Amino acid sequence: MRFIDLFAGLGGFNLALSRDGHECVFASEIDEGLRDIYFKNHGILPHGDIKSIKAKEVPEHDILCGGFPCQPFSKAGEQNGFKDEKSGDLFYHIIKILRVRKPTYIMLENVANFERHDDGRTWRVAKKILTDLGYEVDIKKLSPHWFGIPQIRERVFIVGSRIGLSHFKWPERQIVPDISISSVLDEYPADARYLSEQVTRCINAWQLFLDMYPENMQLPSFPIWSMEFGATYPFEEETPWKMGPEKLRKYLGAHGKSLENLSDEELFLALPSYARSKEDKFPDWKIRFIRQNRSLYEDNRGWIDEWLPSILDFPPSFQKFEWNCKGAERNLSNLVLQCRASGLRAKWPTTSPSLVAMTATQVPIIAWESRYMTPRECARLQSMDELRYLPEGLTSSYKALGNALNVEVVNRIAKSLIIEETREERGSYLEQEQNVV
Repeated sequence: MRFIDLFAGLGGFNLALSRDGHECVFASEIDEGLRDIYFKNHGILPHGDIKSIKAKEVPEHDILCGGFPCQPFSKAGEQNGFKDEKSGDLFYHIIKILRVRKPTYIMLENVANFERHDDGRTWRVAKKILTDLGYEVDIKKLSPHWFGIPQIRERVFIVGSRIGLSHFKWPERQIVPDISISSVLDEYPADARYLSEQVTRCINAWQLFLDMYPENMQLPSFPIWSMEFGATYPFEEETPWKMGPEKLRKYLGAHGKSLENLSDEELFLALPSYARSKEDKFPDWKIRFIRQNRSLYEDNRGWIDEWLPSILDFPPSFQKFEWNCKGAERNLSNLVLQCRASGLRAKWPTTSPSLVAMTATQVPIIAWESRYMTPRECARLQSMDELRYLPEGLTSSYKALGNALNVEVVNRIAKSLIIEETREERGSYLEQEQNVV
């Protein structure tokens, strides 16, 4: 069957549908560099910005595919949804094509938060529009690790069909024993990028924290914010910004630094970065994390005060730590690590952290080889093994792979959704529809 690939990126939909013999007849991608890579890998040169493409210019097709931009709906962004000025309206450009070309099937992908965005109103609006166009639609959250692929990456998938969905079943989650990130790794690859001295020192500092942490105590499940160790600034009833500098001067800031003789500017810079926000009251989750970290310090201040100097010279993101592997041996060199804005994160070596549109420093770290994952290894996490070409430059490659969808997951959905014998039936179906109109 014929399909189109909108917001095409590296061509995840193309790979998934081509595996079963479907033909891509049109693609659209705003990024010029990705258009060139798409042509090299798939033999079709995508058109540019979808906003500049008229629906009647899009050829007839049976399947419309698109991973429309997720930033307006992501928990990591401002969550403006369809109101987002930059990309929130791109969903409606999909609708314009559906109105004109009326393909039998729709396959769309977005972030896990899409269905819940704006208390579910965003999905209800999208569902009503698609239903009014004659599609029966369904939505489900899926992740590659459900199917033996070592990446936890929850994404929402939307399917639609003009012939109903009675034949369709979502891929069922599988219990896969012994899943391991090692299945996508090369051993000491020649193009590996090794850790900087600063990252290595950061890992060593948090390893020392783990070594000094009492063996008979369970490690915290909440993020560890070392800036709260020794801090006394108020945070529960009002924020430092609401309180103002004069009242704050009798308290202690990040890591117990006195605020007494500082200028107004110096005072706020001496607070943790997350405590400088201009709001009257912190959200409940932030209040809870601050409270938990201060209790952790009070219960362990003897050995924490001894450890604290090892972390003071690092940027704020390196002064935070997340232990996401309850029950694991307290040895960071055996784990998968990731440097994020939320801190150094430690995970079991079974799965990779979710690939995001990363900077080069946010790429998963293979700690036992003291290196970052390579772009080719990240491609395997997206089931894109067969891509011959990736963008030039590490940052471009990691960003494109972080925005990509998992090919194996999409292929499983497509196998259940697309009924080959409906291609000829589609013409008579549309003819009947036009006669009714």
